[in-house]
Amino acid sequence: MTNYQIDCLQYANWSENIFKEMREGGLDAVHVTIAYHETFRETVLNMEQWNRWFEQFPSLIFQGTTGADVRLAKETNRTAIFFGFQNPSPIEDDIGLVQILHQLGARFMQLTYNNQSLLATGCYESYDAGLTRMGREVVKEMNRVGMVVDMSHSGEKSTLDAIEYSERPIAITHANPHNWHQALRNKSDTVMRELSNSGGMLGFSIYPHHLKGGTSCTIDSFCQMISDTANIMGIDNIGIGTDLCQNQPDSIVEWMRVGRWTKGIDYGEGTASNAGFPPMPTWYKDNRDFSNIANGLHKTGMTETEISKVMGNNWLNFYDNNFGAIK
Repeated sequence: MTNYQIDCLQYANWSENIFKEMREGGLDAVHVTIAYHETFRETVLNMEQWNRWFEQFPSLIFQGTTGADVRLAKETNRTAIFFGFQNPSPIEDDIGLVQILHQLGARFMQLTYNNQSLLATGCYESYDAGLTRMGREVVKEMNRVGMVVDMSHSGEKSTLDAIEYSERPIAITHANPHNWHQALRNKSDTVMRELSNSGGMLGFSIYPHHLKGGTSCTIDSFCQMISDTANIMGIDNIGIGTDLCQNQPDSIVEWMRVGRWTKGIDYGEGTASNAGFPPMPTWYKDNRDFSNIANGLHKTGMTETEISKVMGNNWLNFYDNNFGAIK
């Protein structure tokens, strides 16, 4: 059996050096965020920039749209790059843009970031009304074309609604169990069980605000959490979504949190005294450390087959089944 390595969420300050580190880390595929609060046109401009990188560094990266592209990346010693959005802003208020963006290569879209959107409720809102009327229609359209519903930043009811309403499995690409660390972004046992029962995927995040102990979280604690979550969700429905924001300036985390929705400053998971990006744990500084996770999982007693599933094979199976249009 071939083993694949997939990180299902990053938002780095992209460069040739980072693309080289992806190769050194053996990553066959990475799902990259190309929109937080961008409009459709602004998202297309971000795609243009990625096209330039694909042209400049063809021996390192190329655009992926199917599971077959992950296999091609492995065969050619490159990394397949998959596009996704952390907010539905690229579709604006036009359901027709779902198919257009899928045709341009988008494969994941969050129904919310932290706030209420036209589609659902973010995890920072005090009241979660669940999927909106437009949200239900957009989920149906995403199902039809093969764009994955991502609920990483959504509230509990909205997430459960999406799991129930979607005719195809959804994903939570980057979050951790709330029972391990009580962050607003982390997910309840109820959500994890329903996600698993529906065939969905959870990607474990290494962003320090999602970790027990923050930057000081140990690799042993992180990997034991993964092993424990396998007991809740099963081994076939979990993977990695590091949420690596390598080399990003603090102005970017402000854009992520504030966008254009407020004139003030929202610190999100940070504080006024710690407003910027938190330092990553010592055991995960960049893509070259991806194998540290596998080594840590081995210490928990996981088998080689189980570790391979977590490190990428589960995501590949999910890509195979969910990126194509419904026939």
